[in-house]
Amino acid sequence: MAQRLQGRVAVVTGAGRGIGRSVAMLLAAEGASVVVNDYGTTVDGADSSAAPADTVVREIQGAGGTAAASYASVTEFESAGQIVETAMDSFGRVDILCNAAGILRDRMVFNMTEEEWDGVLGVHLYGAYNMVRNCVPHMMEQQYGRVVLFSSSSGLGVAGQANYASAKEGMVGFARSLAVELAEHGISINAVYPGANTRMMATVPESTREMLRAQAQASPEAATGPAEMVNSPEPEEALAPENNAPKIVYLCTEAGGAVTGQVIGTSGWAMSLYSPRRVIKSIHKSGRWTLEELEQLMPVSLAAGLVNPAPPEPPRQPKS
Repeated sequence: MAQRLQGRVAVVTGAGRGIGRSVAMLLAAEGASVVVNDYGTTVDGADSSAAPADTVVREIQGAGGTAAASYASVTEFESAGQIVETAMDSFGRVDILCNAAGILRDRMVFNMTEEEWDGVLGVHLYGAYNMVRNCVPHMMEQQYGRVVLFSSSSGLGVAGQANYASAKEGMVGFARSLAVELAEHGISINAVYPGANTRMMATVPESTREMLRAQAQASPEAATGPAEMVNSPEPEEALAPENNAPKIVYLCTEAGGAVTGQVIGTSGWAMSLYSPRRVIKSIHKSGRWTLEELEQLMPVSLAAGLVNPAPPEPPRQPKS
């Protein structure tokens, strides 16, 4: 390895398995000292264990790298602070944050409990804030930092993941705002849409996979997140977690700091730049619109060629 990150200190949450693990391993291989944080929970957020973080630390050290384990949760501000303090106590600084910690609690919104909503937003969206808020003061003092937030293309709309999509797309807005706030301090902030055959993907039931395949065939332009995964034309090896790591670690390097406030796709063999939200069509008049005017103009203007996230279906009869 070229030791691009020699002397840098990285914190990677959710680093005990999957994509987070592969990122931590590559950061260490490039010379960074790495805090391997993992609460050690199951996919739905239950239980906890020190084993995942400890295992990755041993792997890094066995390969000649430097690492320290952290088992604290990102969901609480103080415990997130303990993760950052592990970096400061062990290595004296923090230069890089890769926030990969996450859980799934998939449910259609009409069956979703408040706890399932709060749990997912707590880990993903609040966890992102907690980690960034605890890291950024150190980065500002150094006038240097690299932050990569693990979002998801599921945020563009996937049935059964309203909680996950809300949290993940919220992280995109968070990253873009931070990029503006922190640019003068030498800190780059980006969100990534990773993807791989991980234990999270393994929890998607076959019935859901069949629904996603059908949706992707009916509206291929609207296929996102897991729909892209189950319909991927790439070979199985393209969806290994390790394929995400070089693209994510690049954003943590000196050269990668030139990219900020962006959403980068890292799933499979490709590395993709997602377009920011912007106006693509507009209609105008000098005055207030009437409903009659909109009824006439919308079908031939803003709604012309519109790709909806799901094909329209005939209305169902209300339940008696």
